Amino acid sequence: MSFSRRAFIVGLPLFMAGCTSSRYASYGALHDERFPIAAIPFSEIKPELRRTEVAYSSSQPAGTIVVNTPERRLYYVLGNGRAVRYGIGVGREGLALQGNATIGRKAEWPSWTPTPNMMRRDPRNLKYAGGVPGGPSNPLGARALYLYRGGRDTMFRIHGTNQPKTIGGAVSSGCVRMMNHDVIDLYQRVQPGTKVVVIQA
Repeated sequence: MSFSRRAFIVGLPLFMAGCTSSRYASYGALHDERFPIAAIPFSEIKPELRRTEVAYSSSQPAGTIVVNTPERRLYYVLGNGRAVRYGIGVGREGLALQGNATIGRKAEWPSWTPTPNMMRRDPRNLKYAGGVPGGPSNPLGARALYLYRGGRDTMFRIHGTNQPKTIGGAVSSGCVRMMNHDVIDLYQRVQPGTKVVVIQA
């Protein structure tokens, strides 16, 4: 009995280290990407913005994406009262989609071209009129999900960001931004045709 207790005490730090590693793994460095993504220390992510599975009551079927703009949260509905919750950044007031849409297409390390409205609102975007290739400096980050209605592009996206500290705020030009680690996780779960519900205040 004393040996078992001693073994338990000696092994406890190793066990705890294993638990800590697994918690951090979801935001660890991603070296197998076309452009490697650095780790995000857990201490830099507010607990309520970390990706996690939660209890979630919804009339939406499993496989639906629900964007709750006031909460700054995105939910991927798993069914049976559960969902994966992600922290998001949303559009500034007046720059947001509302209602239902579908994922029309999705892309890894997408290119980005500002819309005419974006260039009118901020002339600094004119220098990007020719487009920005995918990569670490691209504002769409590692993945993009393009939202469509009636077969037409709404010009709104769910995408990654190279500015993870903006998650939880209302700073974008209307799109839904996620940490690159999170948008990669969501990207793997969905396909074109996935239903997206955007809730506004």
